[in-house]
Amino acid sequence: MSPIRPHEALAQAYAGITAAVTPLDDAGLQRPTRCRGWLVADLLVHVLGDAQRALVALASPVPGPADVDDVSYWRGFTPGDDDAGAKHAWWVRRSATAFDRPSGVVRIWSDTAPAAVRAAAAADPEGYVTTQGHVLRVPDLLATLTTEAVVHHLDLVLDLPDAPLPAADPTRVAVTTMDGLLCDDAVRPAGWDDHEYLLKATGRVPLTDRDRFELGEAAGWFPLLG
Repeated sequence: MSPIRPHEALAQAYAGITAAVTPLDDAGLQRPTRCRGWLVADLLVHVLGDAQRALVALASPVPGPADVDDVSYWRGFTPGDDDAGAKHAWWVRRSATAFDRPSGVVRIWSDTAPAAVRAAAAADPEGYVTTQGHVLRVPDLLATLTTEAVVHHLDLVLDLPDAPLPAADPTRVAVTTMDGLLCDDAVRPAGWDDHEYLLKATGRVPLTDRDRFELGEAAGWFPLLG
């Protein structure tokens, strides 16, 4: 299996989200998602914030070394932090309602996401950037953005049966992240496909009794990422 170039995986991840939301009218953008209390337009505002953060980070190189990589970065986010989650959810909802129509979010996303991808392609792959209080290598930053985009793409399509699912390459990046967060000797159940793994690893879908049996003690690590 050939290695995935980080900026190409991010490009595919963002293009997948664009393909899912561009055909939607305002009613479609108000369908529910897997993120509690968020409609499609709300979740798109959240992902838009990631693309904007990417632009700032990639335009602001810093000296190394990195203090986190594409896996350890996520360990600073505590699954089930209800207070922080509620505050951010409230901010996102208010930001989304500032648009006259939900489709306004799609227009800004469609401009911003490709710009973030272009910045990623132009960035020094040996360089370092800072975001959210951490220093990361450029490829690790891009992997974190890809992982978040893939997971939220799966969130977006909960009530959109005709929407495309995330592409294989960015999905593989997200799966690699979850494998890194899983304890060393644990193996995911053989019956899970990649998207099911991501949904269960992030707590979107609960573990079944059979899952817990197959995971053994590793079931206590779930969700791996909130």
